Amino acid sequence: MKALIFAAGLGTRLRPLTNDRPKALVEVGGKTMLERVITHVAECGFTDIIVNVHHFADVVIDYLREHNNFGLDIHISDERDRVLETGGGILKARPFLDGDEPFLAHNADILTDLDLCDFYQNHIESGAIASVLVKERITSRYFLFDEEHRLRGWVNKLTGETKPDGFIYRPNEFQELAFGGIHVISPAIFPLLQEYAQADAKFSITPFYADNCNHLHINGYTPNYNYRWLDVGKPQTLAQACELFTE
Repeated sequence: MKALIFAAGLGTRLRPLTNDRPKALVEVGGKTMLERVITHVAECGFTDIIVNVHHFADVVIDYLREHNNFGLDIHISDERDRVLETGGGILKARPFLDGDEPFLAHNADILTDLDLCDFYQNHIESGAIASVLVKERITSRYFLFDEEHRLRGWVNKLTGETKPDGFIYRPNEFQELAFGGIHVISPAIFPLLQEYAQADAKFSITPFYADNCNHLHINGYTPNYNYRWLDVGKPQTLAQACELFTE
């Protein structure tokens, strides 16, 4: 099974730690975030791994080489010329991901013990073109799901912005869940992403999901068991991660 790990981020909120290294190589309890994510996805059965790089790209490549790719088949999706965000990053990595089987997409700064294999199987059974990990969590931006776990809209509660075009947000009409930075995607999405991107290769996958949820089946995955999850994007959560994920 294939997994794309997003390791191209600048990590500005973690400065000065990211002044001389990419965010993915910041350590949590003696191990880099990238190592923790690679190890977890491999334990869940994903052994064909793509890592996208931009900020300190050579440092990431050297790091993987020095660790013998952790014994896995790891490819580099090179975004040194321009960081492409999540949607553009998926398109850039298409040569490694295209085919007959869905692939996992996982932010390098998301640490979790979620059963990714179960998530993958749920996506296959759902018949969706993409499945997103979501949970009840306080944030400003929410995916909105119906009773069948199908994405129906998106809202930014700070600005009032909604998607898709014409969507009217009504409190309590849909279940409001926060995106967890991990998704399973079927390769049928590639031509749709290409059309959505048009001339601009840099775009986020989140507005793509929200803009197209009326005619694409996008599934919300909420496991029925407790699991650890943390977005290690700022100093406060980095400190929490050291407590949660240090053996």
